[in-house]
Parts: sequence; C-alpha cells; structure tokens
Amino acid sequence: MRLPRRAALALPFLPITARAQMPTPGRRAWADQMREVRIGLIGGENEADRLVRFGGFRALVESHFGVPTRVFAAGDYAGIVQGFAARQLDLCTMGPLPYARIWLDTNGNIEPLVVARDEDGTTAYLAVMYVRADSGITSLEGMRGRSLAWADPNSTSGYLVPRSELREAGINTETFFSRTAFAGGHEQAMVAVLNRQFDAGVTWASGVGDEAQGYTRGALRALVEKGMLDMAQIRLIWRSRPIPNGPTAARRDLPQAFRDDMRAFMLALPAAHPGIFRQIERGSAAGYAAAEHAMFEPVIAMARAEAAARRAR
Repeated sequence: MRLPRRAALALPFLPITARAQMPTPGRRAWADQMREVRIGLIGGENEADRLVRFGGFRALVESHFGVPTRVFAAGDYAGIVQGFAARQLDLCTMGPLPYARIWLDTNGNIEPLVVARDEDGTTAYLAVMYVRADSGITSLEGMRGRSLAWADPNSTSGYLVPRSELREAGINTETFFSRTAFAGGHEQAMVAVLNRQFDAGVTWASGVGDEAQGYTRGALRALVEKGMLDMAQIRLIWRSRPIPNGPTAARRDLPQAFRDDMRAFMLALPAAHPGIFRQIERGSAAGYAAAEHAMFEPVIAMARAEAAARRAR
C-alpha cells in the first residue's frame, strides 16, 4: 500500500541528472586549502550503526580525492547544526530542519548539493504518527489524553512538521496529549513506544512501496532491516503533507571546486557504487537529484514560525 501524497507544500525540484559520471580520481587543488574532509553523521540512530554504515563512504571519498576524510557522529541533531555553525564540519546528509536551522544560524553559509530520489521519481517523504497495533488507538482523535514521543527538537518529521500541522488543524499539543517528551532520536522513540513508555511516536517514511516492509526508505525501513521492528507491531494513524527530502549539503564558504566535485560524486554514486549508496540511504532509493535552496524555503518558514511561537510562550 502507498501512502497518499497530498500536494500542499510547493516542492520545486531540479531535473534528474541522467547517468552522471564520477569526477576523475585524484588529489584536487582544493585539498591544499581544506587539508581534510570532515563529514558529519546526524543523530537519530545509535552511534555504532552510523559509523558502520558510513565507513565505506568515508573510505571512498578519501581514496577517490586523495584527501584524509573523517566522520563525526553527533549525539543529536543539534550537534550537526552547531558543527556547521562553528565551521567544524564540511559535509553532511541531513534533514530539512537541520538544513533550515544552519541556514538561519549562519546567514546562508550552507549549500544543498543533492537529495535522494525515490523509485517513483519523487524527492519528498512523509512524517507519520504510529502506535502499537494492540493499543486500540485507530485515529488521531484516539490520541486525546494519551502520551506522545517526539524524536528530536531538530527533527523535521519527528517534531517540526507534526507539531506545525497539528497546530494548523487546531490541536494544541500541550493540552491535547497527556504528555510529550523528546526521546532522543527516531530509533529511541520507537523503542519507547514498543515498550509502552509512550502511546505514540512520530517518524519518517517515504510512503512509497510496501508498508509491511517499512516502505522503500525511512526510519521505519531502517528498523525493519535491523530486526528491531515488525510492521505488524504498529499502526500508522496520521500522515503529513509531503516534505522535501533532506539534502547532502556543504558549507558555502568552502572552495567552489570542492562543492562541484562532491555534487558530481554524489550524483554518480548510486550507479558507480550501489552498495555504498544503499548503506548510507538505508533503503531502496533510486538515486539522487541535484538540489537547490528553494526546495527548503517552506521548511525555513516553519522553523521561523516555530521560533516565534517559542519566544511568545
């Protein structure tokens, strides 16, 4: 079954690049300026699994460009935002909200390079709310007076979009739910719901493909593949409007040649190194499409509105 994609957010996408070619291997002139490539790994999953998944990618970047490459696993989403703001990270695959917060915090010192493209050609995903299948809860209304686990305050699907859309629907999350709390990530929130510590959680899914497998991509698919979740254990009771896929992004103050090389490298990665591509994308995305800043303006607007609401409280 495929989740419906409601066309409410305007999502301007660049054309898909066909059969992109890997940049010619070899050390680059930009390496004299950068010395090393520092890749951030965003939170939401335990650190050991993140390091394993990105090990092949790190080694490939290092060998292809002849530049020492290191990965840094942030404890939470905020760590990536802070790392970019402090110019301690050069590259990261991130959600739309961390991108928006970095863009706001650094006066635009971030450039989106590519976004994942799904099997049906779309470059968007959904936030979903889930409950235990044996909870007796079958709809959002059934969550009135129940507890909800947010994933992370810097998560697009695990906080910003659900909170924003519920508020838009007239639901005050402070009073509608008996309690809400941050679980520390998508994986941690799912564990908390399965262990009956919360009645529901929110996470992300591509909405494409087989629901019984956690769809093609997303936190649900990752948990299924790890053996931590059987989709028969949960029920999806709410779905958001489409959200633009998060980008792989680089600091804009880095050499233009580095950003151009990394964009070309990422666009060619799925065909040239499909195993590494599958590892870092956690599912069966079809490839990458080039990205532009305009894709994330709706999320930046949400982030601004959320910050204004927080100041008003």
